Amino acid sequence: MFKVKRAREKPEPEDGARYLVDRLWPRGVSKAELKLDGWLKNVAPSDGLRRWFNHDPKKWNEFRKRYFAELDANPDTWGPLLDEGSKRPLTLIYGARDSEHNNAVALAEYLQTRAAKRKVKQQR
Repeated sequence: MFKVKRAREKPEPEDGARYLVDRLWPRGVSKAELKLDGWLKNVAPSDGLRRWFNHDPKKWNEFRKRYFAELDANPDTWGPLLDEGSKRPLTLIYGARDSEHNNAVALAEYLQTRAAKRKVKQQR
């Protein structure tokens, strides 16, 4: 449902809808190269959280906790992604070098959890 891909990776048809989910544009990558359906700056972590985390794997668990709290407080930023991801493949694009500890990975986890909860509610 929700895939994650680095901005420098080649777009593929299997990506489905492609959204950049970083607050900052990835360095050295043109808009034409990314082939995006949108740039969702507001779903990215706040500037303060992004700077605090600074892609430090030691802070990963705390980063996720704080980022999820920001997302909980702003469902209008991620709700459309959840809706679209339930209908077709959706790829979250990020610019970080670390493929395991970045906001797109955390956001995909958050959206997968929300999608599972939604599915359970619908089955009741």
